[in-house]
Amino acid sequence: MPPNQVLETVIDYLREEAEMGGYETEAKYLDKLENVYSLIADFIHAEKEEIALVENASSAWGIAFHGIQWNPGDEIIVSEMEYSTNLIGFLNAKKFYGIEIIKIMQDEDGNFPIQALENSINSKTKLIAITHIGSSAGSILPIEKIGEIAKKHNILYLVDACQTLGHIPIHVGDIGCDFLSVTGRKYMRAPRGTGFLFIRKGIQDRIHPIFMDGHSVQGIQENGFQYREDARRFELYEKNRALILGLGEAIQYAQKIGMDRIWNRIQSLAQYLRNSLNSIENVKVEDSGTLKCGIVTFTVAHLDSFLVKNHLLEKNINVSVGTPQNTLYYMNKKHLSTVVRASIHYYNSEAEVDIFCLVLKGIIQNSKPV
Repeated sequence: MPPNQVLETVIDYLREEAEMGGYETEAKYLDKLENVYSLIADFIHAEKEEIALVENASSAWGIAFHGIQWNPGDEIIVSEMEYSTNLIGFLNAKKFYGIEIIKIMQDEDGNFPIQALENSINSKTKLIAITHIGSSAGSILPIEKIGEIAKKHNILYLVDACQTLGHIPIHVGDIGCDFLSVTGRKYMRAPRGTGFLFIRKGIQDRIHPIFMDGHSVQGIQENGFQYREDARRFELYEKNRALILGLGEAIQYAQKIGMDRIWNRIQSLAQYLRNSLNSIENVKVEDSGTLKCGIVTFTVAHLDSFLVKNHLLEKNINVSVGTPQNTLYYMNKKHLSTVVRASIHYYNSEAEVDIFCLVLKGIIQNSKPV
């Protein structure tokens, strides 16, 4: 949920836009809008020329992935945590370009096997595409170690950080990625309809923009045009300026708290929740791996996850349900049809976790067969 100042920033801009006009309001706030690029760059330790503003992580990921020049026989190495949007992109490229998809599955402890990744690399490997945090799982993939291997073999590296921004500190230099796709509406607490693509300056000329407008170029003639010399060649002019300012406000809000403090708090609360769930009969925490995040997933032995969600909602407790469509490789491997997903944030408390588990116990007790 967005902080009050994020909500107020968006509403105030929309009100002024309604009273003054779109172009006029944009001109008034031009410096603040421009500063959002700097805020994002500072937040992930990049340069502002490496940031393209888009509407969501899927758009950012698609711009990067579909902008690569694919050839028959090219290979993509992916993890079992890939989101459905990414999987569709892989399958689409396989259908139209004849690429091959190489899956690296987690080991028996739920950790990403770095050596298996290195062993899978060959002369046909064109891209390593990794989702940092899966949509329906609580594990975290070692994107820095994966980045070292990508750099060692000079392979393009795309990181889906949809669940990461505002959750875990991000340093694109430490990750070593060429692309980072991000949404604002999740842990960043920014408005829905915000996101960005980081695309490393050194590879921007190698990626073909999949759509363009006058904003994407720095010059146009009757017989040609010239791209902009920054990542904004990958974005379009028409965007919701109110939401962009809201994204900037959310970043500043998180910076004031401090990402290390946020991450430590989320880890602590999530572990408290996992420990509490493990003590409830018929509840199984599905998360695995050495390092876990604020997404806590579980199943109830005799109850459908959607039923659990609906019963919790009746008590004003919000969870979501993960399905195979969200993380197909992972869910199929674990033979899971659904999981309940409880996303802990720093504004939650141990007392709320206790209430959550008490209510869950009651739901389970009342749903037992007579």
